[in-house]
Amino acid sequence: MDSGQAYMDQLLFAVLPYLSMTLFLLVTIQRYRAQRFSYSSLSSQFLENQQHFWALVPFHYGILTVLAGHVVAFLVPRQILAWNSVPVRLYILEITALIFGILTVVGLGTIVVRRWVFPKVRTVTSTSDWILYLLLLIQSVTGVATAVLHPWGSSWFAATASPYLWSVAKLNPEINYVVALPWLVKLHIINAFLVIGFFPFTRLVHILVVPNQYFFRKTQVVRWNWSQSARRVGR
Repeated sequence: MDSGQAYMDQLLFAVLPYLSMTLFLLVTIQRYRAQRFSYSSLSSQFLENQQHFWALVPFHYGILTVLAGHVVAFLVPRQILAWNSVPVRLYILEITALIFGILTVVGLGTIVVRRWVFPKVRTVTSTSDWILYLLLLIQSVTGVATAVLHPWGSSWFAATASPYLWSVAKLNPEINYVVALPWLVKLHIINAFLVIGFFPFTRLVHILVVPNQYFFRKTQVVRWNWSQSARRVGR
């Protein structure tokens, strides 16, 4: 490995994680202190509801399931490897993860199309929103592509990515676990750190506010009073 590549690996896998986490913690705390009321999803459901449902629900269920799988593999890698020692259980885990990954991509793609197609929704979409959607699209697409092109990810994640992430958490990053991985996997890891660093600048901060009632709240009902009599009174 040449010195330039080694330097780049150090920058991406030993420096970027801490830079991202520092931004995440400091900016999140400062934003909450200074702009507490900005901790909201800034929902555009009242502007357009039908596509909103078919976009947000698949995306949320997909990404939350995928994230839960990553967290479990990070916390208990040995148990994941033991589970995968039985082929049928490995197949079930891999297929389930792929299904929810595809669900995430479909939901996110619908979100982006909705934001662009409907003028009212596009008007309230900020530059940070578009950057966030781009990062999330890269993350979800590279995740699904990794599952297809480099299968059995639950096993090699537990054997390589999990030890690397634990080393980062212990402030002693051992990048040798990840530098030899395929470029697609490394892009997925790097982009994850970028998402974490950009997180506090976006509407994603709403997930930090508990309790989060998104899945249990009632559908918003918006009534527009367009009667002729009301319009004449308004004049």
